[in-house]
Amino acid sequence: MNHAFTIEELRDLHEFACKLARTAGAYLRNDQIRRRRIALGTEEKLNSVDLVTAADKSVERLIRDSVKDRYPEHSFIGEESYSAGQEKRFLLRDDPTWIVDPVDGTVNMVHMFPMVAISVGFCMNSIPTVGVVFAPFLGGDGTLYSAIHHPEGGAWMAEYGAHGPLTELPLITPPPPLPEDAPKGCLFFGEWGKDRRDSPQSNLSKKATNFVNMATEIGGRGGKGSMVHGIRSLGSSTMDMVFVASGQGDIMFEAGCWEWDVCAAIAILLQTGGIVVDSNPPADLGDNDPIPMANIGGRRYLAIRGCSEDPKGRSSREQQERVVREVWKKTERLNYQRPL
Repeated sequence: MNHAFTIEELRDLHEFACKLARTAGAYLRNDQIRRRRIALGTEEKLNSVDLVTAADKSVERLIRDSVKDRYPEHSFIGEESYSAGQEKRFLLRDDPTWIVDPVDGTVNMVHMFPMVAISVGFCMNSIPTVGVVFAPFLGGDGTLYSAIHHPEGGAWMAEYGAHGPLTELPLITPPPPLPEDAPKGCLFFGEWGKDRRDSPQSNLSKKATNFVNMATEIGGRGGKGSMVHGIRSLGSSTMDMVFVASGQGDIMFEAGCWEWDVCAAIAILLQTGGIVVDSNPPADLGDNDPIPMANIGGRRYLAIRGCSEDPKGRSSREQQERVVREVWKKTERLNYQRPL
């Protein structure tokens, strides 16, 4: 069953989500002030780099309760409630659904590194449609990235001060073309992830190989050297993708994260003309077949920023798909699946 929302309804959802994310951000800022005074505890989930704090749980509860109060008929998927439950299947359906990561970058927050994000996404017919990402420790009183993925929508970035927005910028202006020989010349984002097993076929080893391939000179590594301008690992998949969506980076190659890490950022990426596909090439995809969008619950994401037509007359999609295929050629296949 398809669910349709008017642009006015989507704008109301967007405004609500922006206010909610900023309220949650204020809570985190106050929590960090307390953290400077006393040692606040953390809990391990998967291992010692997969952490949850009381703040993660409190922020999710704040967001969930606000959503249920305002939109009781909507579904809700949150990282902490999902992690604490027994149901591990992909829960997204076509119903209007909020997908929330209360704190993406918990390890960063524990260490007071500012790459921390509150991710509030809204899906309609299983497509990320409203995305709000608030980075409470960037800028004066935080930086907000948001979008309504709709022909009459838009995408924005705003830096906040104590009394409101200091700067507000639309993110609609077409960015420049991708570098002609991309991924050469690109800024590449990726994470080490929480799988830290020490074996040649582990995801950790494969990611290390991929990073070195991307960084190595052209012709090196058996032809897999890509000579990217730089590799960034921010400790937050949400921030990685948001920087690509806003044109502050070119490529995000990630696997092992979850739908709440990327839902809001995907809405922003799509609205700014970017694409997100599976970081592993589909087995049955032909050389000239159009590349499908990634399954939001598939745990593997390769995002390419939006771009304008290049001097050779190649469309944005032609450039993006060429870069996707080049990245696929130069990277190892990563094995991430949902728990049974």
